[in-house]
Amino acid sequence: MKSIYILLTRSDSCVSRIIGLVTADNYTHVSISFDKSLQTLYSFARKYVRTPLPAGMIKEELDSGFLGKHNYIPCALYEIKVSDEAYAAAKKEVDDMAAHMDDYRFNIVGLFCCRMNIQLNRKRHYFCSQFVSKVLEKSKAVELPKPAALMRPSDYLDLEEMKCLFKGSIRKLDEYCANHEYETNRMCI
Repeated sequence: MKSIYILLTRSDSCVSRIIGLVTADNYTHVSISFDKSLQTLYSFARKYVRTPLPAGMIKEELDSGFLGKHNYIPCALYEIKVSDEAYAAAKKEVDDMAAHMDDYRFNIVGLFCCRMNIQLNRKRHYFCSQFVSKVLEKSKAVELPKPAALMRPSDYLDLEEMKCLFKGSIRKLDEYCANHEYETNRMCI
């Protein structure tokens, strides 16, 4: 068995605040990682710290970029235990996409459709939760409660397979990851 890590966040950016107002969800962004130290997270989001557009597939790091600059924002880290085959398939899917990162775009229309419960799948276009869901679905890591194009970050909280490792700020998570101290879920209360 191997682990895939899911990081949920809610920033104070304009886009995140609007999503939070419209959905009333605790978390408005999701990222995926394949290593316990969270050295690299993958998602679909803004490409530059200061502007919401352009957006597309990105590599995120806890101590730099948007997360590094906004390290006070709340987050929750979850672990999903998966078979070696599912892990390899999910990692290969993300690695293949990352090798052609500039070919992918943010699915802004799909994001609005998701809120209206309308599935919109566009080739090489994803929003954050659609991307993570597609990776998990395609690799058969988990069975999703709804289609990838309708998954929101907060929907991950309903997955049985998710084990909470940490809740707090990005800054505190970065400290825990550096020390590998989040092996118990005492922070998830």
